[in-house]
Amino acid sequence: MNVDFPGLGTLVNVGTFVVGSLLGMAVGHRLPQRTHAVVTDILGLVTLLVAALSAVAVTDAAFVAATGSGAPVLIVLGSLLIGGIAGSLLRIEDRLEGLAGTIQGWLARRTDARRSSGRRASHRPVLIDATETGQDHAARERFIEGWLTASLLFCVGPLAILGSLSDGLGRGIDQLLLKSVLDGFAALAFASSFGVGVLLSAVSVGVVQGLVTLAGVLLGSVLPDAHIAALTATGGLMLVGIGLRLLHLKQIPVGDLLPALVVAPLLTQLVIVLR
Repeated sequence: MNVDFPGLGTLVNVGTFVVGSLLGMAVGHRLPQRTHAVVTDILGLVTLLVAALSAVAVTDAAFVAATGSGAPVLIVLGSLLIGGIAGSLLRIEDRLEGLAGTIQGWLARRTDARRSSGRRASHRPVLIDATETGQDHAARERFIEGWLTASLLFCVGPLAILGSLSDGLGRGIDQLLLKSVLDGFAALAFASSFGVGVLLSAVSVGVVQGLVTLAGVLLGSVLPDAHIAALTATGGLMLVGIGLRLLHLKQIPVGDLLPALVVAPLLTQLVIVLR
């Protein structure tokens, strides 16, 4: 499917993501906690599967031919190390969580204001529940986890990058259409567990994929297959970190690893030049 309008694939992706999130929020309160836990575990397992399929790009023929048989793994390792160190120094994960907390707090204040207006209109006394503080904290943590996890999962995946690049390069939106279907169902499952934070992560998806699409438009056909394979393999290992977080096995600061997606193609080019 060839489309002359760069960005159409991302618009479709965001649309299905929003629909899936709204459906998940609509039915989420009807599901017991154990069901939420099972859904999250399933998503963690599937994320590990997708991560494994993405990490296999380290054996890509173009990648190996351009850098040598032993270099691809070292390039991925170096990208994660350099990117992780830079990200931790910049405190990207903390800043993302802070941003999510700020958005959640703004939404909570608007909700409280509407509730207070409703109470005054009905002339009912406002009672302060001793458990409200704890509930607000739990809601904040749930919002942050949902927004951050969904944003990272749907933005870091290989389909997000490869599909957006393909869109920008004028090669069609087939990959993003496939991602849209997957994201719609995944957003439904995530929103049933994490709520409105997942819905607002659609903004992150739109911004990140829009920027990658723009990069594809600017790069044209300059980006070689080896660089894309390096980026895909690096993103695959980052998805492993997200899977481990969803399974509550290890809270890897995946946000701090995001610079690795920029380092991977640059390091690949450096190896090719020095080889």
